[in-house]
Amino acid sequence: MLTETGLPENKVPVIRVPATPTKANKGGSIFGGWIMSQVDIAGSIPAEMRAKGPIVTRAVDSFEFKKPVFVGDLISCYADIINEGKTSITVKVDVYAQRIRGADIETIMVTEAKLVYVAIDKNGKPRALPEK
Repeated sequence: MLTETGLPENKVPVIRVPATPTKANKGGSIFGGWIMSQVDIAGSIPAEMRAKGPIVTRAVDSFEFKKPVFVGDLISCYADIINEGKTSITVKVDVYAQRIRGADIETIMVTEAKLVYVAIDKNGKPRALPEK
């Protein structure tokens, strides 16, 4: 359910970042690679907290750019663990853009992705997730 601002209700974004002119591509929208990096950062936060230690990004299961992001948009990334294996954690990340135009704020979902992270030990080898 969305709030009156259009953001998910009863959830806190993992990160919020403004889209600045230095992140724009030649076409005038924000470079997709920058958005992908924000999604990876957002997804890694609950994964690392669950793993109680270091993790690495193993895979991007899906990544869909639904709408463009523009300079001046404020992006909010929401990340939730949706699956766990012995060493792996799958995280779904939803990205919303708030377009602030004076008193008007338009909020739209712009990207959604699923990423897989793996807990690693001090030698960089996969390790079992700790008990909850």
